Amino acid sequence: MTVHSIYDYVPHHRTKEKLDHTSRPVKVSEQLPCGSAPARFNSWFAVKVTSGVGTMWCAYAFAALALVSLPQAITSHSAVTLVSWVSQTFLQLVLLSVIIVGQNVLATAADKRAEATYNDADALLHEVVKLQEHLGAQDDVLRRLLAEQPTS
Repeated sequence: MTVHSIYDYVPHHRTKEKLDHTSRPVKVSEQLPCGSAPARFNSWFAVKVTSGVGTMWCAYAFAALALVSLPQAITSHSAVTLVSWVSQTFLQLVLLSVIIVGQNVLATAADKRAEATYNDADALLHEVVKLQEHLGAQDDVLRRLLAEQPTS
């Protein structure tokens, strides 16, 4: 008596990559240009400037720098000059750094969530593989039981 497999498992290509250990989370460094020297330098320089400006210490320094021109804005006795100082000098300088700091905090949290999701998916994949193995073992038992039945 010929018994055919009850189920033929065909893994998804992403599952195969994961099982073959060729899949991993994407890193930030992989997103940077790796072409010409000027492109690499520009990326490196932009990351350095963003890292420097995106600190609360830089925000404090910008606030101090903006405060240097505050007396002149006050002595002008012009509301337009004072509003201009607040919006164009203080807010733009200080909020630039504060927003970058906030974005860095949010990006770090997003990276942690992405890593956790990746690890959860990895664990789930391995659980499903074990489930496939369990089902395969059950198929083997069913085949043996069917083979042992007397034919009439």
